[in-house]
Amino acid sequence: MQFFQFTEEQEMLKKAVREFVEAEIAPKAAEWDEKDYCPVELFPKMGEMGITGIFVPEQYGGAGLGHVERAICLEEISRHSAGLGIALMTHQLCVAGILYYGTEEQKQKYLPELAAGTKIGGLSVTEPGGGSDFMGQKSTGELKDGYWVLNGRKCFITNSHVADIDIWTVITGQDEKGRPVMTAFIIDPDTPGHTPGRKEHKLGLRGSVTGDVNCVEVKVAPEQMLGKEGAGAKIAMTTIQEVGRAGMSAINVGILRGCVEEGVKFANERIVYGKPIAKLQAIQFDIAETRLEYEAARLLTYRAAGMKDAGIPCATEFAMAKLYATEAACRAAKRIMDMMGGYGIVNEYPIGRFLRDALASIAAGGTSHIQKLIIAGSTLSGK
Repeated sequence: MQFFQFTEEQEMLKKAVREFVEAEIAPKAAEWDEKDYCPVELFPKMGEMGITGIFVPEQYGGAGLGHVERAICLEEISRHSAGLGIALMTHQLCVAGILYYGTEEQKQKYLPELAAGTKIGGLSVTEPGGGSDFMGQKSTGELKDGYWVLNGRKCFITNSHVADIDIWTVITGQDEKGRPVMTAFIIDPDTPGHTPGRKEHKLGLRGSVTGDVNCVEVKVAPEQMLGKEGAGAKIAMTTIQEVGRAGMSAINVGILRGCVEEGVKFANERIVYGKPIAKLQAIQFDIAETRLEYEAARLLTYRAAGMKDAGIPCATEFAMAKLYATEAACRAAKRIMDMMGGYGIVNEYPIGRFLRDALASIAAGGTSHIQKLIIAGSTLSGK
């Protein structure tokens, strides 16, 4: 087994993104969290750097890189703003859906602006009946007078109020066995009847917008169908499994790195009984456990991303990475907060934001229970 390390080009990307983050994101992350503000103005800047279209081929205006590079970008951004991280991650769900399942015409129409960050993408799948009850969706699509007419309500949708281009899944009929047929559609900007609804006031991930998206008699042309009729479930699930959970894993690797760095900084600077608390064995144990969890989550995440780039099935690997990274980020943030004592609950320090962001990450892309079911199913079937 080869020793894992980034290539020289990947290290250069990491350095460039880190410099961008330190200049544009780190100084404002606490303010965005406090005001629950999504900095959409950064998307064109991230587009210029190739971040928004990191895995989009150059022929469609992207950087032509891969999912390892995507994880590098999300980790660096989420080290300071996991909220912006999930806004970018969800934008890339829309990008992936069109890139992997769209027609050539759809790719040429949508990908250049999405890759440039001049248009923001969304993926509207979850409904009030529950995100885990995937085929229990109530939104419908009906073919009338040459147009598909969409009706329904989606909830807990990231980028709900800022997305320009939105992928929707709806039920368009039943198969011969009476099972629902799910189909995906691309909804253009400013389409009549496609509107944001309730905006959620979230515990964490507050550099992003989450809320309802409604379709009321929304007309879309047949050429806006993504894939063929009935392919919606495959499109949505594959995108969520191998792009959504990948993104949430990388986001929480960023949170974990933040916990390590903030913990080390505080332990070295905090003086008690005339010496830094870093000299205390109990504090060293806290730092060691946090470093271990960061490294483990990082390896799980980048291994799965490497499999994705190699074309190897990796849904289970991303379920493991997502489960471990989100739960470990919660443990690490709580551990460092305890280590900091009273300072840990003061918002001048970012550790409270890290804890809230980690907690809010558990539900995104499937809860920990769902990840365990996926891992168990794969393991018990001998895969």
